[in-house]
Amino acid sequence: MIKTSPETIFKNPRFANAVLGKPQAVPPIWFMRQAGRYHSHYRKLKEKHSFLELCKNPELAAEVALGPIQEFGFDVSILFSDLLFPLEALGMGLDYNPGPILSYHVKSEKDINGFLNLEEAVSKLEFQKKALELTREILPKETSLIGFLGGPWTLYTYAVSGKHDGNLSSAKSNPNLIRSFFDKIVPLLKENLRLQIEGGAELVMLFDTAAGDLDPIHFEEYVRKPLEELSSLYPGRLGYYAKPTTHDQLEGLKTIEGLAGIGIDHRFSLEKSLKNQISKGFLQGNFDQSLLFLPEDELKKVLKKYIAPIKELSLEERKGWVSGLGHGVLQGTPEKNVLLMIHFIREEFYAHS
Repeated sequence: MIKTSPETIFKNPRFANAVLGKPQAVPPIWFMRQAGRYHSHYRKLKEKHSFLELCKNPELAAEVALGPIQEFGFDVSILFSDLLFPLEALGMGLDYNPGPILSYHVKSEKDINGFLNLEEAVSKLEFQKKALELTREILPKETSLIGFLGGPWTLYTYAVSGKHDGNLSSAKSNPNLIRSFFDKIVPLLKENLRLQIEGGAELVMLFDTAAGDLDPIHFEEYVRKPLEELSSLYPGRLGYYAKPTTHDQLEGLKTIEGLAGIGIDHRFSLEKSLKNQISKGFLQGNFDQSLLFLPEDELKKVLKKYIAPIKELSLEERKGWVSGLGHGVLQGTPEKNVLLMIHFIREEFYAHS
């Protein structure tokens, strides 16, 4: 176990308060996919570079990550990368056209036995560490920086089927294959976590978007156990997000020692989740990202309804809240509405403090 002192790590005061569970009037704000296809800054870079170049060239990845900080003023910046790179590092070919395409799908333990060894695989993820280092150099001093990983179960579903949703019956039907895959991917994710922390990530989010499809028994085996292993390495530095998990599944993660917090999607009641302390750390969520397409006047009305019950909570009850979306910013989302939501949240809670 590597012990760290969170009080000395987080650059953004609001984000630090949320992670450390200190009551505050105004929440920190960051959105999943805040650097991406909806943003003109990204699209201009994409005219000259492929997605793989933007991810794997650390200078370009840092430039992409900086864009939404400069334009929208998020409290937190995110490593610009992709969660499937550990699969590529193990030897699975990976391309994007425009979505991810793997060169083959894992069908037997023979495929897993053909994976690269851990040392070789780790070396293929060094670009993420460098990207974080360069991002930190160009970010404003008061902006926090986080990394992210794909969850083991989600990476497994991609490896065997090329996607993380839909009919996963075939993915679930070979427990020996799952265990063999986990024997390879969990050690690699531990090293990937180390690389990102060493590169300057204050916190790393583990995105496990397929985990909501698991029954309680297998959620325990394929989600909780790896989370316990990973969070024990850097206590207070790993967060978790999955969809569409249940209240009981996520609340059960509270007992994992060292887990920094969780994210919830828009199907959860944010005010109830905060009041009932579904997370003992930060709780990120959870405005429906589709609603950012509303006309400006309608968006303001919906945001007002969304935050009304949250404003009724005491500062103590809503401590830990990180304002965000139920999932990521969707392609085509009006940039002005992203800015509108950020300003609306801050202004409303400043006025309410």
